[in-house]
Amino acid sequence: MNQIFDFLFSQYTAYETLDIVLELMAALFTIASVVYAKKNNVLVFPTWMVFTAIFVYLLLKWGLLGDMMINGYYFIMSVYGWYIWTRKVDDLPVTPISRTSPKEHLISAAIFTGTVLFVFLVYTAFNKFNHWTSYLDTLTTGIFFVGMWLMAKRKIENWIYWIIGDIITVPLYFYKGLTFSSILYFVLTIIAIYGYLAWKKEVDKPLAVA
Repeated sequence: MNQIFDFLFSQYTAYETLDIVLELMAALFTIASVVYAKKNNVLVFPTWMVFTAIFVYLLLKWGLLGDMMINGYYFIMSVYGWYIWTRKVDDLPVTPISRTSPKEHLISAAIFTGTVLFVFLVYTAFNKFNHWTSYLDTLTTGIFFVGMWLMAKRKIENWIYWIIGDIITVPLYFYKGLTFSSILYFVLTIIAIYGYLAWKKEVDKPLAVA
C-alpha cells in the first residue's frame, strides 16, 4: 500500500505546502463547475473563474505555458459565457442549449488551428519543445479552447471536446507528476460523459406545440 502511495504522490515531497493546498482547492472548484455545467446552471462560470485563477498561478510557476494559457482563456470566456447564459428577452433565455451550426464548426476549426499555431510559436520562442509532452500540451490547448468557446455558446458539442481533451490529459498530467490533477481529469471525463447525455436529452426534447 505504501509503495502505491509513494508511486502516486512521491513527487509532491518537493512541492510547497501552499501549492498542494491550492491544487486541491482548484480541483474541488473544477469538479463543482463541471457539475454545474452538466446541470445547465449558470454557476458554472463563477466557480470556473475561481479555479482558473488558481491554476494560472500554479501553472506559470511550474512552467506549463500551454496549460497556463488555457486557464487564462477560460477565465475570459467565463465572463463572456456568464453574460451569454444570463441574457434574456421577455424572461426567456436568448441562448438555449443547441447543436453547433456549420458556420460554428468552421469557427471551431479556426479557433483550434489558430490556438495550436499560437502555442507552437510560444513554445518555440521559449525553447519549450524539448519533450513529447510539449506537443500533447499544444494539442490539448487547441481542443480545450474550442470546448470552452462552445460551452459559452451553449452548444452540446462542447462536451465532445472536453471528453477528448480530458482523456489525453489524464496520462499527460500523471506523467508530469501532477497526480491530483490527473485524478481530477479522470473524474471530469466521467462527468463530461454524463453532461453530454444530459444536454442531448434536453436538445432532443420535442418542441412544445402552442
